[in-house]
Amino acid sequence: MRITRFTHSCVRIEHDGGVLVVDPGTWSEPLALAGADAVLVTHEHTDHVDVLRLAGLGVPVYAPEGARLPDLAPLPVTRVRAGQRFTAAGIPVTAHGGQHAAIFDGRPDCPNLGYLIGDGLYHPGDALHVPDEPVHTLLVPAQGSWLRLDEAIRFAREVGADRAYPIHDAQINERGLSSVAGWFGETISGYRHLVPGDTA
Repeated sequence: MRITRFTHSCVRIEHDGGVLVVDPGTWSEPLALAGADAVLVTHEHTDHVDVLRLAGLGVPVYAPEGARLPDLAPLPVTRVRAGQRFTAAGIPVTAHGGQHAAIFDGRPDCPNLGYLIGDGLYHPGDALHVPDEPVHTLLVPAQGSWLRLDEAIRFAREVGADRAYPIHDAQINERGLSSVAGWFGETISGYRHLVPGDTA
């Protein structure tokens, strides 16, 4: 399985000839979707889904039940619930979690699914739900209005993956990113810093 990181939370997964893209939001590069066979959307926020790009793509899109994505209505959108197993781009996927992490006063109140992809690659979206299945590669959120650094580190340690790569970091400048990467490198086993365009 080949993973290519794009800006913010977008990753491209290539496996056995299939191309699966997770969270191609408005901040990610259009190149992430070139040749995509299917798309997974963790939740409805625009930093995770660019509905205009997907509307022109014409491939299957998988999104949480209850997600408000009206502009995707003409597309073949499959609504997914936590615990559901399915295949996207020929790759097995299991949905986990259910709700976006709260920022303030219970908001945002929208569905969020983490996806366990293939042989244990986990993309949590905007939540810190720990799956009840083994995770070998974790995409760990680095920053967010809903996230503290110690929460991200504890989440990664609880998941206990062999490898960890950063996502969700487009809102911090170079100095902040360097600090977060330093902490992750010191505290998360198997951590490797990837920048957009890097592959693993």
